[in-house]
Amino acid sequence: MNNQESNFPKEKQERRLRSRARPDYSDRRSSLRFVSNFPVNIYVGKGTDARVYHATARDISDGGLLLENVDIPQTETRIRVDFSIPASTMPEEFVHGKFRLEGQIIRQDHKKQQASIAFQQKMSSRLAESTWKYMSWGAMSIMFLTVTIVLLIKFQNIYFFWFDVPVFLYSLTVGFYLLSRFVFAAFYRSPKKQDSLPAVTIIIPAFNEEASIEQTLIHALEAAYPDEKLHIIAVNDGSSDGTLKVIQKVREKYPELVIIDFAENRGKRQALAAGAQLATSEVVIFVDSDSLLDPDAIRNIVDGFADPKVIAITGHCEVANAWTNFLTKMQAVRYFIGFRVLKAAESVFDTVTCLSGPLAAYRRTHLMEVSDMWIKQTFLSRPATFGDDRSLTNFLLEKNKKAKVIYDSRAVTRTIVPDKYWKFFRQQMRWKRSWFRESLRACLFIWRKQPLMSLSFYLGFILPVLGPAIVFRAMVLVPFFRNGSPLTYLLGIFLMSTLMSSTYLLAKKSRLWIYGTPFCFFYMFILVWQLPWAILTFWRSTWGTRGQGL
Repeated sequence: MNNQESNFPKEKQERRLRSRARPDYSDRRSSLRFVSNFPVNIYVGKGTDARVYHATARDISDGGLLLENVDIPQTETRIRVDFSIPASTMPEEFVHGKFRLEGQIIRQDHKKQQASIAFQQKMSSRLAESTWKYMSWGAMSIMFLTVTIVLLIKFQNIYFFWFDVPVFLYSLTVGFYLLSRFVFAAFYRSPKKQDSLPAVTIIIPAFNEEASIEQTLIHALEAAYPDEKLHIIAVNDGSSDGTLKVIQKVREKYPELVIIDFAENRGKRQALAAGAQLATSEVVIFVDSDSLLDPDAIRNIVDGFADPKVIAITGHCEVANAWTNFLTKMQAVRYFIGFRVLKAAESVFDTVTCLSGPLAAYRRTHLMEVSDMWIKQTFLSRPATFGDDRSLTNFLLEKNKKAKVIYDSRAVTRTIVPDKYWKFFRQQMRWKRSWFRESLRACLFIWRKQPLMSLSFYLGFILPVLGPAIVFRAMVLVPFFRNGSPLTYLLGIFLMSTLMSSTYLLAKKSRLWIYGTPFCFFYMFILVWQLPWAILTFWRSTWGTRGQGL
């Protein structure tokens, strides 16, 4: 049975407890600040009078630094600093080589050996004059060249169409389909900012998430949102590790946190539904237990509800541990394209087909209308225990035929992705099974949506299903049995990967852009072979012998 450890407090604290867990931990700051720990060299004076001091940066923003372990004479105010920002300290676009900036000491505490430095020129301005400018021009040049070559190849395919109709038809279709995603995404616009904010309840389910649940909760509790309109519910889904103790520890600092404790594991759907039943706010927001909300994510995601036809909104998800290894770097590019291109393209037609688990907001009335069907969903008499987000989206789209389900690129969360290949493959198999069976469901009603959106959906379902056969033909059948060459096919993959990578480079200005190319080949020659098995076993609800609910 449910063990609800706390009701919503009648009066919250006058000021929510805050720490440096989030970038703008102090709302008094004029720009986002980021917790840091890297060395800084400080130069005072010139010529023979020049002196060098060393310090540690504990806090950095676009316009300045907070330094520790430094003892600069009080008579010195004008200085020069140089430093390199480690990966993951600031947004990716700032992590580029060494900075050498003029600055001024605006505050100094000799007792604590601290000094606040304001840069004469912001880092963003410096980068816009050099690195960012070159990256942008480079990305646009690559995109233009890629699209030109792709179109030339497609026209060549039309010329040779009758030599191999199935293959050239597939090549033409998939090429123009993928290009259309980028074109539609270019027309995407985020919802307009609103002054009126609804009451929201954030529900965070957790099963054996001892390592990540504390940071997830703190990021949610410290969201830049009015205290009286923000409620947080954590649901311990029968964890067998120390998850519940960690949640209770967080509540000691944030007494407004509400805890629901399941004695036994019931599954993610049951956990989310229990939180939604308890919530009384107009908007209910689901956040995964390994996702870290940006400070303004909640403030941004509710803007779309100003349109009464909007019943649900999904946010934008980035990879929190992008710099861990080769696998996570590839996933960083993939996640960005999956959201900012694919979901943005769907949002243009007000029909996002999957409200992703890391961050999704719902009108509570519409959520509760389908909650019971969602919880009790089965496949071939077996309970559905994963694919929760895509399944819930299907129920909403099917029941509300004229409603809007959209994406907001400004509502950002960061999720922890698998950094071990065996974990990644397990995750991908779950996703592919749920994608296949939920896509089959959606095929029955998606035709009622906007015609161009419907056509895109059916192509997006059929083309991946045919993908393994095309790969087999291009890489095995043609070179080994027909004396052909797979080079044209490989060139096509490379060109589409450069389009993905250059889009990421243009938007993110990140050194990770290059990993879009190996990911495309990784997908086409490794991940693609999971799909036939996922289709043959789509009725299964677990990877192995036991489903974990989350």
